[in-house]
Amino acid sequence: MSLFTFLVVVALLATVASLMWGLVSMVHGGEYDEDHSAKLMNARIAFQGFALIVILIALFLK
Repeated sequence: MSLFTFLVVVALLATVASLMWGLVSMVHGGEYDEDHSAKLMNARIAFQGFALIVILIALFLK
């Protein structure tokens, strides 16, 4: 397994984890959701961006 494959898998798992965490937070609602919903969404977007950048670098270097 190459470094780029490993990084993409890690970014994918982090994206899914932050998405699930955000969904569970939204379902439960309340004060926690109000305080953390934007942070969880930003984390998911950052992980997706990281995965995209790693994929593009891997394609460029191949």
